[in-house]
Amino acid sequence: MKFKIAIGGDHAGFDLKKKVIEHLESKGHTVSDFGPGSIESVDYPDHVHPLCKSVISNDNDLGILICGSGNGVAITANKYSEIRAALCWLPELGALARQHNNANVLCLPARFISEESALQIVDAWLEATFDGGRHQTRVDKIKIK
Repeated sequence: MKFKIAIGGDHAGFDLKKKVIEHLESKGHTVSDFGPGSIESVDYPDHVHPLCKSVISNDNDLGILICGSGNGVAITANKYSEIRAALCWLPELGALARQHNNANVLCLPARFISEESALQIVDAWLEATFDGGRHQTRVDKIKIK
């Protein structure tokens, strides 16, 4: 399946973001880059908020956020009740994030994983599908009403 994928993060994730974009496009996905455009220091929320809004509005199917630890982008993204952002550092976690949590945003810790690992995580996440069933019941309980 081909997806429209929003990607963004901060300066620590800039180099890895370029590699992930290249990888995604080589697989036929459409990618929207929400920045940053260089390794100059930026505030990740400035890139996370527009990316999340694009996923919520269905301008993009999914999002990928990359910063140094992955924590800042994940925390920010998860402020939106419609976003389920998962911080993953292993391919198995990427797959489970989709299968069990229906994660629509993948967060990667650029300073703690290799480029090879990042691409494997991205692929595992994209190739997985939501299992539904008992997991849907749990996902339905995440949003605060």
